[in-house]
Amino acid sequence: MSSRVMARALGVAAFGLALVAAPGCRQDMHDQPKYVPYRGSRFFKDGRSARPRIPGTVSRGERDDDTLLVTGKADGKLAEVFPEPVTLAMLERGHQRFDIFCSPCHDRAGTGQGMIVMRGYKQPTSFHDERLRGMPPGYFFDVISNGFGVMPSYAAQVPVADRWAIAAYVRALQLSQHATVADVPAESRTAFLEGKTLDPKTGLPMQDAAPPDGRAAGSGHE
Repeated sequence: MSSRVMARALGVAAFGLALVAAPGCRQDMHDQPKYVPYRGSRFFKDGRSARPRIPGTVSRGERDDDTLLVTGKADGKLAEVFPEPVTLAMLERGHQRFDIFCSPCHDRAGTGQGMIVMRGYKQPTSFHDERLRGMPPGYFFDVISNGFGVMPSYAAQVPVADRWAIAAYVRALQLSQHATVADVPAESRTAFLEGKTLDPKTGLPMQDAAPPDGRAAGSGHE
């Protein structure tokens, strides 16, 4: 057999062997070379695949220098105050987040009769229970962050600012079910007793609010 023929035969054999071996070397996307949590590594000297945070860095969106903000506690106790003033925008955000994450169990009024409960999940205590009405804001932040009883932690789904917004909205829900006329500002109370319609956002009589274009209400001019 000539050297040319032999070389061709060897080439064909090598190609055939490569075709046979190729499937065994294929790397599927569902079996990628990666580290899963707590798996060791021979690459790093400490044998860990998870790497510690570089000194001086702060994760995006994270603030761990404000204990009240990130833990809901002050001097080791559940905070009696919010880390920032409660605004209408904050309450509206809390309302939205509450309806998404909390109402399936607590229902939208906070009575603990959500659809998940109606389907067999353990019923949570009503937010209008005397015990929970007496709890400080930090308590609700802490429960959202760390869970309580059968309720899991929502820290992964709900950012810190939204947890406080939900806590503020829970407090608003509680007040809504136990408010009295004495809790209404004097001006709004008088208007209400006189049968006037109040603006739901300001609490002021609707006719006292300026029109969108800035003209005085009831001027009669076009």
